Formats: sequence, structure tokens, C-alpha cells
Amino acid sequence: MIIDHLNQTIQLKICYFGPALSGKTTTMKSLFNHFGKKDKVLSIESSVGRTLFFDYGTISFKNQQWLLKIHLYSTTGQDFYIITRPITLQAIDGIIFVADSQQSVYYRNLTSWNELCNYFGDYLIKMPKILAFNKQDLPDTFDTSEFLENINYFKHKNFKIKKTIAIQGVGVVESFEDLIGLIFKKIHKSQLISLME
Repeated sequence: MIIDHLNQTIQLKICYFGPALSGKTTTMKSLFNHFGKKDKVLSIESSVGRTLFFDYGTISFKNQQWLLKIHLYSTTGQDFYIITRPITLQAIDGIIFVADSQQSVYYRNLTSWNELCNYFGDYLIKMPKILAFNKQDLPDTFDTSEFLENINYFKHKNFKIKKTIAIQGVGVVESFEDLIGLIFKKIHKSQLISLME
């Protein structure tokens, strides 16, 4: 987070993370489409439309005094480009983990979550985060409660669960809004919120 008192600007960095083909890019594009910024997502893609490095875009909100500028990224899910993921995750204020809810992908979700834990260690417990179980429209989805038990959900703070269908925009905006709420709740607890008033 960057707070610029002179220009009354707050900048946040949010990242979408998850296994390959879970719907990170689709989720991000759906969010930008909601805000009328459909063409404002920059993607570095392969010839078959897979994210090579990351997707990136900004969304801004302004009140009478402050400008809130949110930088959004999605990491590549392809393991061939795994080296790019920790770089993209640097200095983030919150994360939306996009899980693929299909039973056949259950363990890839766990692997991806464990990778995230390795990057952040104990800090992940208190980091603002959303776990979005995507592709809820598909048959043969796994039991989310079992997945939550496997990742020791009860240990985490600043954590919300959502069920999404990214291609239809279902739950996408709500996940984003909830994460912003968790981030600002954390700011308030650290007494930084008074700087914005």
C-alpha cells in the first residue's frame, strides 16, 4: 500500500492466484467489464490464449478528497512459468485465490494453495484474502467444506469464502468488494484509516 498525502492518493495491489485454468484471467476480465473497462486488462498470452507472465489493470475510485487506485494482477497458472509468480506477488495488500471447483482438479487446488503458503509463511494467516470456488456451474464439483478443512481454514483471519461463476460474472464483483473491505478493516486496525478522513 502506498499513501500519498500530498496528492491524497492511496494505491493498493491485489492479486488473483490459483491453479492453471481455474479462471483467474476470466474473473479479472469479468470484473473490469462490470466497471466498463473491458479493454483495460493487459495480458501477455501464449498463442493459445494462456497467460504467460501476468494480467494487469487498474481500477480507480474517488471521493471528495481521496483517490483510491487499485492495481490488479493475476499470476500465470502454468508451472513452466512458476518463477514469475513470486515476482507478481511482491508487495500485495490482498489476494483472491481462484479455485477450480471440479472434482478432477481438487489436488491441483491444494498444491496451488500450499505454494501460496510457502511464499508467505505465517503472514498469509492475517493477509486479507478471498477464496473463490469458481466454476460452480459445472457438474461434479467437490465438497468445499472438505477443502477448507484441508487448508486449516479455522486458523486464518481476514478471510472470506465465495462461490463464483466467472464466465457469467456471478460472485466476481462481490469477491472484489469483500476483499477491499477486509483490506480497509486491516488498515483501520493499524490506525491508518484516520489518515484518509
